[in-house]
Amino acid sequence: MLEKLFQLKAHNTNVRTEMLAGLTTFLTMAYILFVNPSILGATGMDKGAIFVATCLAAAFGSAVMGLIANYPIALAPGMGLNAFFTYTVVLGMGHTWQVALGAVFLSACMFFLLSVFRIREWIINSIPLELRSAIAAGIGLFLALIALQSAGIVVDNPATLVGMGDLSKPQALLAILGFFLIVGLEARRVTGAVLIGILVVTVISILLGVSEFGGVVSMPPSLAPTFLQLDILGALDVGLISVIFAFLFVDLFDNSGTLIAVAKKAGLMRKDGYMPKMGRALIADSTAAMGGSLLGTSTTTSYIESAAGVSAGGRTGLTAIVVALLFLAALFFAPLAGSVPAYATAPALLFVAVLMASGLAEIDWSDLTVAAPVLITALAMPLTFSIATGIAFGFIAWVVTKTLAGRWRELNAMLVILAVLCVLKLGFLEG
Repeated sequence: MLEKLFQLKAHNTNVRTEMLAGLTTFLTMAYILFVNPSILGATGMDKGAIFVATCLAAAFGSAVMGLIANYPIALAPGMGLNAFFTYTVVLGMGHTWQVALGAVFLSACMFFLLSVFRIREWIINSIPLELRSAIAAGIGLFLALIALQSAGIVVDNPATLVGMGDLSKPQALLAILGFFLIVGLEARRVTGAVLIGILVVTVISILLGVSEFGGVVSMPPSLAPTFLQLDILGALDVGLISVIFAFLFVDLFDNSGTLIAVAKKAGLMRKDGYMPKMGRALIADSTAAMGGSLLGTSTTTSYIESAAGVSAGGRTGLTAIVVALLFLAALFFAPLAGSVPAYATAPALLFVAVLMASGLAEIDWSDLTVAAPVLITALAMPLTFSIATGIAFGFIAWVVTKTLAGRWRELNAMLVILAVLCVLKLGFLEG
């Protein structure tokens, strides 16, 4: 049955290899089980329900990807997207988390339609690679600021906006230890380095009496506080249009980049760059995002950590199915997730920030019409505490600098339209 469903022989793999690859992928991305409730919980959502929603959304998304596209790619609520959900839409703009879930659902519906009608390629190709790298890096810097803030390493200062916190506090010291531990383990290619870092900091914190131990295993908490609580009508408000598009764009870039990177590593991409079943993979991703919003979590998307499973030999959707089953098994570890303090997940956020900022290495810094918009985009996100604002600044800066430099022929209609819409949004819809 598995051979017929996943064509294992055709992909030069077997059940044992796929199971090992699934376990590897799960261990590298299981940190989301602790990080997601920590981030989304800041909105006032029930952390137990978020934990269950995270498990179910990851299981559903990974299973859909495995069955529909037969790709060894796992899904879960996306990093960056969950921070945008909490710190920009809810805490920054003052919307309820129910409305934010509605915006996630609407953006997923748009992503689904773009995938079905194959408009996605046109949008992606219209936006320069440098600007896409800048958006990823900006989200990374945004996550870094959140991480340093939650660890107490960076605090607000009325004179300078930000300042250094009290590094003698155990929370800050444990967060610093966790970050260096993750980097060291990752450099040694230890599977599950991020997860190990979180758990080590948590255990030390409990042993020192800094945080409390809530247990390891129990029956899953109730999903009721978040299940079907999304407010779609509230999300249709004019002021939220930019939010819906921000969710859509970030998911679009994140997902496309992940699919291409993992497919290349797995040998699933042809020499001409064509990716078979790309349409199916995008439909699976958008379906998972819709499902996640119904369960009560921010946008569910493909995880670059899937590359770890591919390195372990994963080549088919069976790898993703194994990940899905492991996320279902994780439902019974809610007390452990509840025992993880925010400063234990901060090192994971900071490490993800390092990975996301690496795209800046590909920028041609000698071209000022590229360097200026890239830097503006990357800096605007953490400094305005808004991913949507950073994206808007990026589009505007790119079009203005290229035009004033006399290089307007390098622009396309899509970019100009987006820049005009961003100006209207920032100038007239912010209030």
